[in-house]
Amino acid sequence: MHSRTDILARFRSQVAAGVPIVGGGAGTGLSAKCAEAGGIDLIIIYNSGRFRMAGRGSLAGLLPYGDANQIVMDMAREVLPVVQRTPVLAGVCGTDPFRVMKRFLLDVKDAGFSGVQNFPTVGLFDGTFRVGLEETGMGYGLEVDMIRVARDLDLLTCPYVFTPDEAIAMTKAGADVLIPHMGLTTKGAIGAKTALSLEESAKRVQELADAAKSVNPDVLVLCHGGPISEPEDVRYILDHTKGIAGFFGASSIERLPTEVAITGCVKQFKELKLC
Repeated sequence: MHSRTDILARFRSQVAAGVPIVGGGAGTGLSAKCAEAGGIDLIIIYNSGRFRMAGRGSLAGLLPYGDANQIVMDMAREVLPVVQRTPVLAGVCGTDPFRVMKRFLLDVKDAGFSGVQNFPTVGLFDGTFRVGLEETGMGYGLEVDMIRVARDLDLLTCPYVFTPDEAIAMTKAGADVLIPHMGLTTKGAIGAKTALSLEESAKRVQELADAAKSVNPDVLVLCHGGPISEPEDVRYILDHTKGIAGFFGASSIERLPTEVAITGCVKQFKELKLC
């Protein structure tokens, strides 16, 4: 484990030096190992990583295809032992009705995680279904409560937020690193086709960052999701916003690079000629 204090001190020093914070999801031990070799600052394990690297869309992690919190603890046995220097966060389903959340967060900490993120998150649901979740006691407020408890346990907290009100609530709960979520990542074989534009994303990221900083000017904010899928996309967001400290990628860090590398490698083998 890495202490929350040490992680934040390093991040603030890094940002002051003009170096962005980069976090990434890891659905396999190899993904985590390669991300660390590339110099990643944070690794996050959550159930969508397993589905994504199995060739399914990341939103599979929000559907009833498995016990999200148990999947993360199972994945920890694969990922944590191969990560040598990098803080690893657990994606925690804060709305899980079958766990005493403080007890589960203690298990997360005991397993060797340095922090948490709220995933799966009901923030990705909208419309009548989202209203139903909120009205029946499975709303986003439980995720805010989870982040508050994790902060009390001195775990690093890096929640996804989707609206200014959520950004304010998570910051008041003690979030260390806020991640405005722009939706399902585009591009690649199983990426979304419908998304905000980069221009719209920059405006929304700034809006959520401003809301959070109205509560705590020192909160760190990273961008994530939607059309922000490649380094040049992140460059656009950083150039068109103020006070954004970096990027968190999931599909961008492991799925898209894997698709490109394996496809390209096989094509090169197929281009060989028999003598």
